[in-house]
Amino acid sequence: MASYTERFGFDDTKLRERLRYFDIHETDLSLLITHAELGRELTPGIVEAFYNHLLACPETAEYLSAPGMVERLQRKQSHYFHSMFSGDLDLAYVEERLRVGAVHERIGVPPRWYIGAYSRYLVVAHAAFHGRLEQAEAVATTAALEKVMHFDAALAMDAYIAAHLETATRQRAAIRELSTPVIRVHDRVLLLPLIGTVDSNRAQEVMQQALIKVSEEQARVLLLDIAGVAVVDTQVADHLLKMTSAVRLLGAQTVLTGISPMVARTMVELGVDVGTMHTRNALSDGLELALDLVGMKIGPIA
Repeated sequence: MASYTERFGFDDTKLRERLRYFDIHETDLSLLITHAELGRELTPGIVEAFYNHLLACPETAEYLSAPGMVERLQRKQSHYFHSMFSGDLDLAYVEERLRVGAVHERIGVPPRWYIGAYSRYLVVAHAAFHGRLEQAEAVATTAALEKVMHFDAALAMDAYIAAHLETATRQRAAIRELSTPVIRVHDRVLLLPLIGTVDSNRAQEVMQQALIKVSEEQARVLLLDIAGVAVVDTQVADHLLKMTSAVRLLGAQTVLTGISPMVARTMVELGVDVGTMHTRNALSDGLELALDLVGMKIGPIA
């Protein structure tokens, strides 16, 4: 699997551009390196105060309720805080920040809590450094620290948003697949049950899925059951006819089933020409016809 930096096209050039955008210079990194020892000394208190805040808020405390969770995260936070004072804002550093963002999306931490946590982290760190350094030095050091943390937050949000979009795309694909299930009921006989509303977008998806399956299965008959379609209007009827024509071009026939008396009357009133397809009232009758069309028949068990 590709690394996060590879997936985002993050190379040395893009890294330099991002650092320049966040106004992070060698002087900032040098200042953090200079105070690395103080940073390590202050880390336990900063991390403890940070997690005390998270645990005091019910919205964030629920993500920390698993046994040993807080202790594990405190160790990781300590490592993270130390890394900001290393001066090594390289591609490996970027990879870790992107990974953290993707993990937070996967476990379902909303962005508002994640960004809020960065804000709280800065408040705690700011107080700690201003309590140990001269005013000018504390201002410069915390300013450098803020730049790096904002840089980190942006990377994490990049990965968070990308992971969320990937998740949404997979979910939409799954929903489309579930809403247009093309089922193989017999050799070269497929069934497509339509349920719910059929609008233009869904009709296109239905036709695409049906044609793909007809081609893959080398089907000769597509059973199209519309018993679950509440309303058949001119648009729906037009989609059905287009699908029938497309299926016929692939060498298969369409058997339309599930036609209620009301739908039948509507189609007649609309002047829909169903002469290009076979029609049956019940799905069982349609299946019997489909098998007959492929040279099979349903008979009693001997």
